[in-house]
Amino acid sequence: MRDCREIHWLVVVLALAFGLPAGAKAGVDEALSSHVLPGFGTFARSSAALAAKAGEDCRAGALKPAYHAAYDAWMGVSHLHLGPLEQGGRALAIAFWPDTRGMVGRTVARLVADEDPVVDTGEGFASVSVAGRGLLALERLIYEPEFAGYGAGDYECRLVGAIAVDLARMGREMADEWPDFAALLRRAGAPGNDVFLKPGEASQALYTALMSGLEFNRDQRLGRVMGSFDRPRPNRAEARRSGRSLRNVVLSLKALRDLARGLADGPIEGSEAAFAQALETAGALDDPVLAGVATPQGRLKVEVLAQEIRRIEDAVAQEIGAALGVSAGFNSQDGD
Repeated sequence: MRDCREIHWLVVVLALAFGLPAGAKAGVDEALSSHVLPGFGTFARSSAALAAKAGEDCRAGALKPAYHAAYDAWMGVSHLHLGPLEQGGRALAIAFWPDTRGMVGRTVARLVADEDPVVDTGEGFASVSVAGRGLLALERLIYEPEFAGYGAGDYECRLVGAIAVDLARMGREMADEWPDFAALLRRAGAPGNDVFLKPGEASQALYTALMSGLEFNRDQRLGRVMGSFDRPRPNRAEARRSGRSLRNVVLSLKALRDLARGLADGPIEGSEAAFAQALETAGALDDPVLAGVATPQGRLKVEVLAQEIRRIEDAVAQEIGAALGVSAGFNSQDGD
């Protein structure tokens, strides 16, 4: 027992000497092993399954289950805006939302109207605007009545296949690249690490992803829909055509809770309680596309959920941020 205590205190002393709170590296390791790497593996597999299904039967009705599975997997990692997800604009190419100018609809309509042959090669399709790629473009094709009645020989089928293959390519690349990036996070501050120059930068990067993900749910997935009291915006809900608006909030909160648990170096009772309360409130909404914001009573329910997400942020800051000695920095999801 004495040897174990001596080793523990040696770790503490070294951590403090290098400016890293004791347990911060352990938090990074656990978050990467239990949350980040498995999450990108799941997205790679589900996007590959989507592409395979599109190759078998590209019609809208046949593709919907694989589409939802891929979108579910995306919710497990969409908050991790660092490293491979940020390279080459992948985050926007996977899910171009918020779409403040209606670019997804216009881009998909143009591709279909022109029957653009750019869809016939993976290299060519990768050059298409991000508004014409990814899950939201695919949603238009398989859920929008204007497009969804296409047959196996129609141009829309080729476009659906191109989008699915593109998603699978990005999923595979990220799953392949993340282990090397994870090694950089684990070796933050080590000689030769030109990405994370100080030991605490790794925990700060993951903590920023956690806090930014919570804020994105509150300000974007809920806030954009609420609009103002006099002018609610139910048509701004994310993935409303596929009925996923509330589902995305719930899955994102569950994924963020997993990340919080990985980063935590000890009990986080306040954060756990705040997550549980928000998830309970979301589960009781019974409003898949958040259309209820158009009524005062429905808006109040969504406001309550947004407030509960704010309480998660406060609890996480106190229990995880303070313990790690970090605060949330800039994230590419910040802003509109």
